[in-house]
Amino acid sequence: MYVVTGAAGFIGSNLVKALNERGITDVIAVDDMKQGAKFANLVDCEIADYLDKDEFLDRIEDGTFDGQLSAILHQGACSDTTETDGRYMMRTNYEYSKRLLDFCINDEVQLLYASSAAVYGAVREFREARECEAPLNVYGYSKFLFDQLVRRRYEEHTSQVVGLRYFNVYGERESHKGRMASVACHFFNQYRGAGHVRLFTGSGGYGDGEQRRDFVSVEDCVRINLFFLDHPGRSGIFNAGTGNAQSFNDVAVATVNTCRKAKGESPLTLAAMRERGIVQYIPFPEDLKGRYQSYTQADVSALRAVGYSAPFLTVEQGVAAYCQKMLAART
Repeated sequence: MYVVTGAAGFIGSNLVKALNERGITDVIAVDDMKQGAKFANLVDCEIADYLDKDEFLDRIEDGTFDGQLSAILHQGACSDTTETDGRYMMRTNYEYSKRLLDFCINDEVQLLYASSAAVYGAVREFREARECEAPLNVYGYSKFLFDQLVRRRYEEHTSQVVGLRYFNVYGERESHKGRMASVACHFFNQYRGAGHVRLFTGSGGYGDGEQRRDFVSVEDCVRINLFFLDHPGRSGIFNAGTGNAQSFNDVAVATVNTCRKAKGESPLTLAAMRERGIVQYIPFPEDLKGRYQSYTQADVSALRAVGYSAPFLTVEQGVAAYCQKMLAART
């Protein structure tokens, strides 16, 4: 039996679907359905059962699942980087994860959990090492603190424990995320709705729209999870990114040109998009100053060192494919 927490969410639902594609349907989907619209992410998935996140925690602690589980893919979390309620964030992201870790160590269950590139903050080196970690918000801190706990408990477990530090993930099944959806999703909706996209003016020493992030497709994140699921002897904390930073302008150009191609229109350069008002820049938000990563780029050497050799999709490849799927869903 497999468990996916955050199963109705973005990465979680993609993992459930990927397990199904392997013929695995004995999946317990765990989530908090307070946001009911998330159910749509599971409609085309096969699961054995659904449990509320609090009920699931009660059941693993009362012994219901002792000896029953093969792996927990723990994707459930509060992922709102602007959330300021520290008590809620720590209870949801740290305390809950800590109790799952206790169970997995004691019952020798594989644990693959979602960490985040937010643990790095504004550093320039994104390597899985304590000296590179300086989160800028309480979300990043909650992920950072759990990673530290996992490191302290390495000697206690014989089963697999893997933390994946997701960088800027985009792809299918994220529409419920609202303002926390990927920039690719926002750009697509903006262009389709208003005929233009809006990016931030320069920050952190970068020009307008030139802030650079490691944009990684959800397909690649799923492949990394499945790799570790297939190699239970490999544990640790690993970056889940492409190893290549690209600009927000790159995402905008890929999005707009994919939409243009679907209408039989020729592609445009960034300069042409600016000139026509298709790409516009808005003032950098005051509330993000000092709490914003203007640059991220995963160091994937540790991931490669444990045997993960698959290539990653570039923004041009991955965003185009994502936009094509969103266009197809609207026809």
